[in-house]
Amino acid sequence: MPSLIDLRRRIRSVKNTQQITKAMKMVAAAKLRRAQERVIASRPFSKNYEKVLASVVGASSGEEGAASHPLLAVRTEKRVQVIVLTSDRGLAGAFNSNILKGAQAFLAEKPGTQVQVEAVGRKARDFFRRRNITLSGEHIGVFDKSLFADAARIAAAAAAERYSNEEVDAVYLVYNEFKSVMSQRLTVKQVLPVPLPEGQASSYIFEQSPAELLAKLLPDYVSIMVYSAILESAAAEHAARMVAMDAASTNASKVIDQLTLYLNRVRQASITREIIEVVSGAAALE
Repeated sequence: MPSLIDLRRRIRSVKNTQQITKAMKMVAAAKLRRAQERVIASRPFSKNYEKVLASVVGASSGEEGAASHPLLAVRTEKRVQVIVLTSDRGLAGAFNSNILKGAQAFLAEKPGTQVQVEAVGRKARDFFRRRNITLSGEHIGVFDKSLFADAARIAAAAAAERYSNEEVDAVYLVYNEFKSVMSQRLTVKQVLPVPLPEGQASSYIFEQSPAELLAKLLPDYVSIMVYSAILESAAAEHAARMVAMDAASTNASKVIDQLTLYLNRVRQASITREIIEVVSGAAALE
């Protein structure tokens, strides 16, 4: 049976841990509010950008220069680039494990295909390193700032350049899409070749030729897709951490109640034992 001092130490330790989890929950909630606003603001832009790009592709379908753009070339998937987005820190419930399991399932679905992994986030980098999987690149600290410049750099290095140089035949993103505070959805999205409908009627009047516009829009499209995935993943991470810290704080309260009850029982038993010893000693003296 533990002593009263040990129980008080355990209760004090759990209370200190509870204070940390409550503070982390408040920090995650504040960050989630800003990240959620950025996600909601970016979604209409990315959807409209896809519509504009589809319109330009439809308008330039008859031009020879547009049809030969390297980012629109469709090839047999013999070499695949997958960009896995995880967080840099843990304590976010099953957020990272779901992404990594999804990435493993994606790799298992590509037997006989040479797959290159680009890790965005410390957890993804450490996960694949422990399994001796060679990474084509790693990016740490991206989610702290969530800047478009970082997304453009990743998109250019890991997607556009390698696909244009025919080093890979397809590029995919694996990340958690933010649905709500309590829900995130694992998403595997194809970025290249650009999945756009062909022959779509154009509703725009172009000052430049559609081929020239396409040469500018396609690299920006890849950067926007990576940037949207970073924003979605950042918001989902903060939501998962807030929920996990709230559950940890609730569990800490239950542990404190149980330890306090046990402490009272031990103290009562100790007092009862001392009374019995005094009574027994008095009876022996008689």
